Amino acid sequence: MTHSSIKRIAISTGGGDAPGLNAVIRAVVLAGLNRNWECYGIRDGYTGLLLPEQYVDGGLIRLTRERVRGITHLGGTILGTTNRNSPLHYPITDPSGNIQYIDRSDELVRSFMLHHLDALITIGGDGSLAIGNALAHKGLRVVGVPKTIDNDLDRTVVTFGFDTAVAFATECLDRLHSTAASHGRVMIVEVMGRYAGWIALHAGVAGSTDVILIPEIPYDLQKVVAKIKARDEQGRNFSIVVVAEGAKPKGGEITIKEKIAGQGERLGGIGEKVAADLSALTGKETRVVVLGHLLRGGSPTAQDRLIALRFGAAAVRALEEGQSGVMVALDPPNVNYVPLEEVAGRMRAVPLDCDTMMTARDLGICFGD
Repeated sequence: MTHSSIKRIAISTGGGDAPGLNAVIRAVVLAGLNRNWECYGIRDGYTGLLLPEQYVDGGLIRLTRERVRGITHLGGTILGTTNRNSPLHYPITDPSGNIQYIDRSDELVRSFMLHHLDALITIGGDGSLAIGNALAHKGLRVVGVPKTIDNDLDRTVVTFGFDTAVAFATECLDRLHSTAASHGRVMIVEVMGRYAGWIALHAGVAGSTDVILIPEIPYDLQKVVAKIKARDEQGRNFSIVVVAEGAKPKGGEITIKEKIAGQGERLGGIGEKVAADLSALTGKETRVVVLGHLLRGGSPTAQDRLIALRFGAAAVRALEEGQSGVMVALDPPNVNYVPLEEVAGRMRAVPLDCDTMMTARDLGICFGD
């Protein structure tokens, strides 16, 4: 298929929401319309095509200039999103009431053909990009756009949504300093990030915290206790501790809130665990703040808006150039294309020798090691 044969493209947003999704949608639509392509949005990941009867509009939205006007600064996604019901592992209930999982990807590709959709731009994290990679292998023209506040996707310097999450977490840390100092408390702040510590590291350094616990470095709590006691001896009778949700003690396990069939683990609770342990070991009053989904919401920062707009426009250019099975990736100063094969199912952890880590150690921040 040459770019001149593209008439209609579809956009899908999947996984957790992130600031900047609407900016990508707007960029894709405007760039597509400028090439005389019709643009459509699929409701709630791929649910709009797999269960169209659930939607009054049939699950597919015609995206016009008017529909995307004024949405760059808005959080969330006008298309809706979901981290459930992957077409590769779709849950169905059998007559006995048991849940089974089937592959509906062939059905999904047929739905694209039925609606005369020539290409897909899928915006999402590792799960969404893995689905996009599978669809590309089935003959659908697919370009991926990397999205996650966790910043843990491989082959791109940064994902949109990360800067906004770090900015908000840093603001929260700034606010907690005054109340921690006033009461002489240890404040534990738990942040998202799954199995990578990017948010905790960047917000922790920017927010002048004393301890940062990340999944990449299993922590020894005694080292944290020593840091807190050293501050007490210096007359600094409070401490701020940032904990990534995937952090774990040496020889211990990640704290799991619950396991959901078909979705895997929901992390959470490490903040409460660390707080209880530190309170017992130090005798200091300890409080916990879990930022959780607050990190996902709100208006994207200027940096995230710019990255999102660049990614959206680059995705359209990739289709125009005949690309498929690729993800747009930031490789400053350019946006490049990398094969989805090299991204799907892979996670980018914090390199322990990166400059931000070295800066944190030079500042005296404790990592529990």
